Amino acid sequence: MKTMKKLRCYELHIFCYVLWAALVHSKHHGNPANDLVSIINDNRTAHKLPRLNDSPGLGCMALQYVELCKWNCTENNLVNCKPSEDDFTEVFAPNCGVELPTFGTITGQLVGCQKKYVEPPLAFSNILVKDNRSLSLLRNKSHTEVGVGMVGVHKGSFFWCILFSNGLTNSTFVLENRGAGIKQKIGCHSGSNVTCSEGEKIRVDFFLFFVSISSVVFSFFWQLV
Repeated sequence: MKTMKKLRCYELHIFCYVLWAALVHSKHHGNPANDLVSIINDNRTAHKLPRLNDSPGLGCMALQYVELCKWNCTENNLVNCKPSEDDFTEVFAPNCGVELPTFGTITGQLVGCQKKYVEPPLAFSNILVKDNRSLSLLRNKSHTEVGVGMVGVHKGSFFWCILFSNGLTNSTFVLENRGAGIKQKIGCHSGSNVTCSEGEKIRVDFFLFFVSISSVVFSFFWQLV
């Protein structure tokens, strides 16, 4: 009987360990917006174009853009939303803490959405840069800076936004106090070391799932013992 108890406890221990390993493996590390900036620069340098400066100010405003439009993805995965110029200067910039005297020229934007999350390489090729027009915009020689924002909506869609500028590095779209006052509540943007909040949600949901399943299994084995 003692041997059977030990065996069952050992099996329970192994089962919980496997679930915990799955939890650790499921963690969404990193920032997909930063990853997308790297992909953009790799594409440009492959065609002998200069790399773009990763601007936190532009990245934050790109996140503001998709937050505003996050409920406007059509059945055909098209963004049915276009913020006005006033939205950039009167809403996005102040929300990000961009110093208004440093607000530069936005030379282009690429926006896309999809019902399911895809990794940055697929977001780049299948959602954002999928035709000659968007490819031409990406490789425009006048660009000097780039910022990316991404947000996912529960039971909704995932939105991506890329903003380009021809501003001078560290002179345009400068964040007040180096962005220390920005409170990122949802999604993620480039130029930041904060991980995407959607990843945090996945971790919490999976942890609750782990706890629930472990409790049920533990109760089951305890009754057997």
